[in-house]
Parts: sequence; C-alpha cells; structure tokens
Amino acid sequence: MGERANRPDPTANARFAPGLRRLRGMPYFERPGARIYYEVSGSGPALVFAHGLGGNHLSWWQQVPAFNDRYTCVVFAHRGFAPSTEEPGGPGAAAFADDLEALIDHLGLDDVRLVAQSMGGWTCLAYALTHPERVRALVMCDTTGTLAHPGFEAIYASRPPGREQALFERGIHPAGGERMASEQPALHYLYWQINNLASGLDKDALRNQLIALRTTPPEALAVLRMPVLCIAGEEDVVIAPESVRLLAESVPDGRYVPIPRAGHSVYFERAEQFNRVVGEFLDDVEARG
Repeated sequence: MGERANRPDPTANARFAPGLRRLRGMPYFERPGARIYYEVSGSGPALVFAHGLGGNHLSWWQQVPAFNDRYTCVVFAHRGFAPSTEEPGGPGAAAFADDLEALIDHLGLDDVRLVAQSMGGWTCLAYALTHPERVRALVMCDTTGTLAHPGFEAIYASRPPGREQALFERGIHPAGGERMASEQPALHYLYWQINNLASGLDKDALRNQLIALRTTPPEALAVLRMPVLCIAGEEDVVIAPESVRLLAESVPDGRYVPIPRAGHSVYFERAEQFNRVVGEFLDDVEARG
C-alpha cells in the first residue's frame, strides 16, 4: 500500500476536466429519448470502452482493473442496453456515435483512447471520423464498424452459411464461440447472462440497422491519422478476420493482430492476451507524445 501511495500521480498531466472525479457519483446522463448509464474509475488519460451487441458496461470487467491504475477508464451501456434506456421507436444505432460524443463532452474529456468491440466499432469509428482531432488512439476488436469495403463481399461469400444459427441451436452464443463454450464453460455462461440483460431489446432489428450503417468507403478513412489497432479472433464466426485485416490496411497508421484459439469476443475469452496487446499498443502511443 505504501509503495503504491508513493507513485507519481498519473493525472498530473492528463488532459481532462478537473471536475471529472466528482462525476463518479452521477452514473446517468440524459439524451433525447434515452438515458445513458456509465461508470468512471481510475486516473490518468481517458480510455473509453464501447461494448458489442451481446454486452453492456459489465462486459469490460477484465479490462477495467487491468488499465485503471494508469488510465481513467470509462465504460457505458449503449442506449437500449440495460441499465441504459431508450424510448420505443427511438433511433437506436443511428444515435450511438452522437451518444458517445455527448458522454465525452459530459465528462469534459479533451482527447480519448477508444476501445471498441464488435457493435461498438460502429460507435467508435463513426465518432473518430467526425472528431479525429479528439481521438488519440483507436482499438477495433472483431469489428469493421461502418466500413463498406469492396473486398467484403468475396470474403463473406466464401464462409459457410448458417454457422451462427447452428451454434444458437446448440445453446452456444456465436459471440462466445464453440471453444469458449467447451474450454471455459463458466465464462461462456457469464457471457450469456450479460447478453440476457438486454433481453427486451430487438437485436435482430438492431443488426439490420448496423448493416444499413455500413456506408463508409475506404478512402474516407484517410482522415484517421491516429494509430489504429485492429484485433481479430482467428475463429470468429460473426465478423470475418480477413475483413478486420482489410480495415487495418485501409487506415494510414493501422496494424492488424490476429489472436489464435479465439472467437468473436477476444477481450472476454482471451483477456490476458488482449490486455497485453492493447497495453503495448497504448504504451507505444503514449511514447510517441
């Protein structure tokens, strides 16, 4: 305890609002037609996590303790994902990036490092494209976000059809994957339980919204001058790893890291490896100044 207390304060040179610490007792903020739940922990530069379709703020339980000794970690639940809310007939995914912008403004953050998983990639990529000057680094895990790459069609045409449905019929969540279910059944069970917290949400409709939002041509990514780390589980049956590689190749400063023996939720299934890869990436970003 004494050794930890003597460490330099990592917030000394951090660029975020002085009142940020006080906001930790205010876990909701209001949006048009929605109420967004968030949590803030740790100190230092801002690191914001955006969850996927099967998650919420709880999805990052293995990341926040690994990073909040040197970063101010922000997690939130997208609108409609409990405990956040959205009024019936709301814009859904079309408002995700605006909600993220509002959260960042609400917390008074000047620059952020974004970590996106699957659906969260739509949120974070859209935000980064609109506000590249406010994003210090971007991590895209098992996602291509709003990117519409001409190479995607051939990639997905070559994949066996019906794999996700076949897993569902066996009680396996596709975002967890067969390996997680067999090798880490308790972890797979936890994934299902977090997923079920949004049981009242029409996720099929939300998937269709996300597909419709895939409108960003590769050339539009030229504005992303920040370092971009693209991670993919090699056994992902939801988002083709090859498509994530194309995303990395489409940004000016992209790097692609495939994770073996992992499915769609690398951050959940292989947390130690994920945290190490992301941590090394962020260390490199900070070293650049």
